[in-house]
Amino acid sequence: MKLETGWIELEDKGQPMSAYRAVGEREPESAPCILIVQEIWGPDDHIQDMANRFAESGYLAVAPDLYSKGGRAPALAFDRIEAVKRFFDTLPQQAWMDEKLREQYLNQYPHAEAHDLKETYTTLFGRRDPDQMARDLALWAQYFRGQGHDVASVGYCMGGALAFQLASLVPDLKGAVCNYGVAPKEEDMARIACPVRAFYGGEDHRITSQVPEVAKTMADLGKAYEYTVYPGAGHAFFNDTRASFAPAAARDAWAKTLLFFDEVFTEK
Repeated sequence: MKLETGWIELEDKGQPMSAYRAVGEREPESAPCILIVQEIWGPDDHIQDMANRFAESGYLAVAPDLYSKGGRAPALAFDRIEAVKRFFDTLPQQAWMDEKLREQYLNQYPHAEAHDLKETYTTLFGRRDPDQMARDLALWAQYFRGQGHDVASVGYCMGGALAFQLASLVPDLKGAVCNYGVAPKEEDMARIACPVRAFYGGEDHRITSQVPEVAKTMADLGKAYEYTVYPGAGHAFFNDTRASFAPAAARDAWAKTLLFFDEVFTEK
């Protein structure tokens, strides 16, 4: 099916925000909308590909750029983020979280290149405001609800956490899918009105170890939460552009995600 793709804008108090949009050319104007929430890398080729896949499945797919509000910082330019990805691919896993070890590898680069790499990854991994990001996502959800679309969310890594949190901010969200993201605080979970589906890698211990407590809290609050843990899969198992890609886990999670959205969008 031929897709209509491109970038759209929404304003919040005079500040523009952009999003990648994909929809089948023959989809009805009222097609359900899925907000695809980015990893830390932004709405890159992988996230745009996920949006295209949802559009090919019959949805209006929108991937907001959470770094675009008021204009993207130069350090977060798409090409500079791609350069950081390539740099991190050269690092041993322990260097991802060890600044001193990371500096040893960074010092092998020419000064100007090392400067840009450090500026970009420091901006990416520095202090962010997830609450504001979730509020910005809520503006996108409200916009498309106002256009006559039912709306659900799905996210990956940082975006998985935000897709989960969005359910606490948008009462009429149809459903939320969290892929290897942390859960909201209990007081936020208490406001969730839609079902939540989640997928985790068994080797992603930092996040997956919290899941039983998340499930208990959601159950105690009377919320609909179902999750799957894939043994042997790690973090970001859905991302087929990264070494972490786990095809069997991604294939199963994709099928379950489509089934979930079919259920929540057809539920009366």
